[in-house]
Amino acid sequence: MEKASITVKKYPNRRLYRTDKSKYITLEDLATMVKNGEEFTVVDAKTKEDITRSILVQIIFEQESKGDANILPVNFLKKLIGFYGDNLTSVLPGYLEASMEAFTRNQEKMQEFVKTNLDGLFPLQRLEELRKQNMEMITKSMELMSQWNPVVGYWKDKGK
Repeated sequence: MEKASITVKKYPNRRLYRTDKSKYITLEDLATMVKNGEEFTVVDAKTKEDITRSILVQIIFEQESKGDANILPVNFLKKLIGFYGDNLTSVLPGYLEASMEAFTRNQEKMQEFVKTNLDGLFPLQRLEELRKQNMEMITKSMELMSQWNPVVGYWKDKGK
């Protein structure tokens, strides 16, 4: 059964409105929806035109502009721009989509392999548990230290 597509309306004031939840959202919210696999269509509220592609490009632009996690190399972008108007323009979208699907499948297989075969070698879950325990111990120690009054030499909650 295919998921129903969520309709997001874009108003002239550049606000995005998610119709299924009756609330305004941001481009960051749309990026999260993409990451969660939610299907949506963005339509111009005035013209009813489907503007999903331009909104997705805008999200990519904003993510790339942040500068901390660029995933589109400059040479790739230059080559991509070079394909506009080329004879291969009609072939490239399908090729890029198939390549991304293959990459995603390989990534999922690698994650499953690591989880299944290397979990005992790299016990990241156990390290996280130890980190939490250490933070709890440090927090409790700091609380105890804050109760000590070095001037008079007694614990604050024990009385004089």
